Amino acid sequence: MTPSDRYVKSGLIMILLLITAALPGIAAADEEPALLLDDVTVTASPVIEANITDAYGARKTRVTQEQVEDLNAQDLETALRRTPGVNISRYNPIGSFGGAEGGGVFIRGMGSSRPGAEIKTLFDGIPMYLSVWNHPLLDTIPVDAAHAIEVYKSPQPQHFGNAFGVINVVPKRMETEGFVTKGQVAAGRWSTLVGTVEHGGKKDKVDYYIGCGYRSSDGHRDEADGELKNVHASLGFALSPNWDLNIVTLWNDNEAKDPGEEGADPALREGSFETRTWLAEAILSNSFDAADGSVKVYWNGGEGDWLDYPAPTPGVRENLYNDSLFYGVKARETFYLDHGLEWLVGFDWDYSEGEYDKTFSDGSTDRWDGHDVTLFSPYTAVSRQFGSQKGFYAVPSAGVRYYDNTDFDDEFAPHAGLVAGYKETELHLSYARGVVYPGLEVVVFSEKVIPMLKDSWKDLNAEKVDHFEAGITQKFGDRAVVDVTFFYDDGTDRYVIVPPPPPPPVYDNIEEFTIKGSEITVSVNPTRDLSLFAGVTLLDTDPGDMPYAPETSVTGGLNWRFLKFFTLSLDASYLSSMTVSSQARKAGATNNSPVDSYTLVNGQLSYAFRMPGMEGELFVAGENLTDESYEYLPGYPMPGFNLMGGIRFTL
Repeated sequence: MTPSDRYVKSGLIMILLLITAALPGIAAADEEPALLLDDVTVTASPVIEANITDAYGARKTRVTQEQVEDLNAQDLETALRRTPGVNISRYNPIGSFGGAEGGGVFIRGMGSSRPGAEIKTLFDGIPMYLSVWNHPLLDTIPVDAAHAIEVYKSPQPQHFGNAFGVINVVPKRMETEGFVTKGQVAAGRWSTLVGTVEHGGKKDKVDYYIGCGYRSSDGHRDEADGELKNVHASLGFALSPNWDLNIVTLWNDNEAKDPGEEGADPALREGSFETRTWLAEAILSNSFDAADGSVKVYWNGGEGDWLDYPAPTPGVRENLYNDSLFYGVKARETFYLDHGLEWLVGFDWDYSEGEYDKTFSDGSTDRWDGHDVTLFSPYTAVSRQFGSQKGFYAVPSAGVRYYDNTDFDDEFAPHAGLVAGYKETELHLSYARGVVYPGLEVVVFSEKVIPMLKDSWKDLNAEKVDHFEAGITQKFGDRAVVDVTFFYDDGTDRYVIVPPPPPPPVYDNIEEFTIKGSEITVSVNPTRDLSLFAGVTLLDTDPGDMPYAPETSVTGGLNWRFLKFFTLSLDASYLSSMTVSSQARKAGATNNSPVDSYTLVNGQLSYAFRMPGMEGELFVAGENLTDESYEYLPGYPMPGFNLMGGIRFTL
């Protein structure tokens, strides 16, 4: 037995002892101990809830609150770290430093371009990223507010625009009559603290939900601190049997530090990154036999402050204060016509602006007065079902999204699909064009960072990708589901800075890429107490040095309820070696930052209890159970084996 094996074994024994020691006290508190989950409850699926195919042949992967708890996920990255086709990067156990290597999520090899990004993060369909530099800041979307997390791994113009892929958080809402209060308190290594509480109620035509969360950690290295704070709420009104109004708000305040490259001069550390967001939206929804849809009005203001990082002038430190603002209207309606025909119509009207201020330790200042852009994108699609899902059926579809951007030329994004099946076997085929416009980043670069670029940004076009996908789903009753998917992405018009000669440098859409891949997932429920999941993603990219695109990634997990009160959740992943760091916006740039392959295993053991007025679970969660040495970025080692313990409760 190796030292690592002994360490893992000792840790698992300690987990068992901790929970076993708690049993007598819990039993004494409840004269008639009862199961939190009754005998007919099916154990939740590990890692993901399901892969879902829509009427247009497009797919999304859904992760719910159950998977988030089973993974002991404290933020968006850890909630998605085992989702097939998704890769993450970070520095610290708690908190995301900036929007690139220190806190990023990537889908099937896309999302690493900086500034800008091919992948967008949304909260209930609302843009949630830093407008000035046009890329996600993951801490602005707290996992506490998530009823579910939807991962769209390809362009889907019928659902979203201006992105090649999307991570969308569906907010919590009280759906059932009654009242409930939930919370958790946990602590772990490196002075890690977690506390959340939420309360919801529904009576007659009114429902509400409010919650807050706090997380902090000193981190596994010097200056690897992180702190996350959030408040989220919703208030709903059933205006009539067919109309509903829901108001949602979100606030958060976060900080993460850069621990710096191991062994390097501490003066080279890049300071801290603070994010704050204030969001409000109102959704008017309708539901009739012949149609359903919604109109959404939103406002989202935020800050992304990069503090105390080295300025270009030796010995000078810099503070950068970025301000973002988004607001807009999103509307969509689906009409259910005769003979299995569905007609979707909708539009997105999105306004964004941004600006920044700089201060320097030598007393000097700088400011960018900002820029604004409006994007209007109406869309429509039709689908028709032939046959019945009790036997053979086929659903062909087609649609298009149109883009009108105040800075750049108009674009069209067509899509087409086919879903066909017989009983428990289903085939899906789809094509879709993705469109991503340059954002405010090209303006600020031209006006402040590299003034020699002048107005060359005005000649840019939108980046595009043509996505092709084919797959098959085979169900085996309620016991198992197998999904096999093949995909191909042909990317064109990636914008970069073309340096001299001849001078001056200019922006131009000259780069291309292709991504070929396949994905296989298997979900098995051999008994009501055991649920298993495994997934494999294979990627072949050109150029071959695209960041965060491992040739092979394997994920797996299990949830096992045993001895009535206990549940064991395990998740594991293997990633082959890959290049990392941001994909530079410079013509001909290569990526020369590789990391080795690694295998990670995490686990959680919980004990369910019920006492008068409260039910819940005691849990102990272990990260990196095999004490693997690994990095998301060279010189930034991630934590070894560590434990967290706590309680989750429901009143």
